[in-house]
Amino acid sequence: MQPTTGVATGRGRLPLVALLIANTVSLIGSSLTLIALPWFVLQTTGSATRTGLTGFAVALPGFLVGIFGGTIVDRLGYRRSSVIADVVSGIGIGLVPTLYVTAGLPFGLLLGLVFVGSLLAIPGFTARRSLLPELAKASGVRLERVNALFESNNQLAMLLGPPIAGLLIVWVGASTVLWLDAASFVCSAATVGLLVPALRGHRAPAAPGRYRDQLVEGLRFLLHEPLLRDMALALALIQGLEEPIFAVVLPVYARQILGSATDLGLMASALGLGALAGGAAYGAVGYRVPRRMLWFGAYLLTPGIYWALAARPAFPLLLAIMVVLGFASGPITPLAVTIRHERIPPALRGRVFAATSAIGRIAMPPGIALSGLAIARLGFRPTVVILAAAVQLAALGMLAVPALRRMDRPV
Repeated sequence: MQPTTGVATGRGRLPLVALLIANTVSLIGSSLTLIALPWFVLQTTGSATRTGLTGFAVALPGFLVGIFGGTIVDRLGYRRSSVIADVVSGIGIGLVPTLYVTAGLPFGLLLGLVFVGSLLAIPGFTARRSLLPELAKASGVRLERVNALFESNNQLAMLLGPPIAGLLIVWVGASTVLWLDAASFVCSAATVGLLVPALRGHRAPAAPGRYRDQLVEGLRFLLHEPLLRDMALALALIQGLEEPIFAVVLPVYARQILGSATDLGLMASALGLGALAGGAAYGAVGYRVPRRMLWFGAYLLTPGIYWALAARPAFPLLLAIMVVLGFASGPITPLAVTIRHERIPPALRGRVFAATSAIGRIAMPPGIALSGLAIARLGFRPTVVILAAAVQLAALGMLAVPALRRMDRPV
């Protein structure tokens, strides 16, 4: 199939493959940091509270920049926005180990640098997601399968990155692992800049003084699209309760109970392996299953991770449970992204994608910080039991949201 008129250059599947590779490289680097950064903070401070605050600083830009950055993505164009976001992220993360081994790194400065490193994460990811429909059409691949491939990149990264990070922390130290993440952003920026074409016809007019109007236009669309709006709000609640798993809960469990960074990597990889298989199954055949069934089934099972950690089973059994629960959660993101692609007009794609992602992250920073504080004050097991019960109640509550019943209806 020949490229559509929305693709300025490039033929066949090379641009799509290049985008997938760039995204995978960047995400693998980020998954290294997902393990190395909390371990670094725990190792240097011994504080679950400070580990939670670091996770807070990583998650905070998601909402602040997500709401306002999507309009900039539409104005600048998807490829350019992706490249700029990767460059800024690479600088922010790269300065952490650089300053640590040279001038020193006070905790306050560490928080500032990880904030900068995460500042453009949503705009950059939004830009790459926004490229997908036209690249899928040019490649002759179903959009559901392209979304499954793209979102499975994150699961592939979670499969490969954490065990590598655990080994590298032992061999070269956590600070060195952060340099690898910075390098991954450079590779991603170069790949997208050189091999992925710009898109024509899907950029909001860049006229001066129109930013506010364009921002309001995107937010108004989301407000009046009940399914997308309520999906974003549901995700906000669930992710605020689930995000502490990687930012605080698993690192503390690995350090205090298992005593091993390698085991932390294995746990994250078990979840990643399951989610990768679940995402692949969705791309192959899962899109034929009723969407609402997939959505609610996954969220009703995900609290099992917390329940398992509270029970402290034998480590091999814990890994097996995580693989199964990861598989159940695998279809959620490609399903949600496909629904957004179907319902968001191309000219609003950057704004609405970024806004939905931002709303989905609004509860993550306080959720992470409060979880770290709760572990320090209440202890590990009481905290994870509270989180498990809260996630279970939130998942059951989604069954009562009328707009979520529209998932299976055509646009």
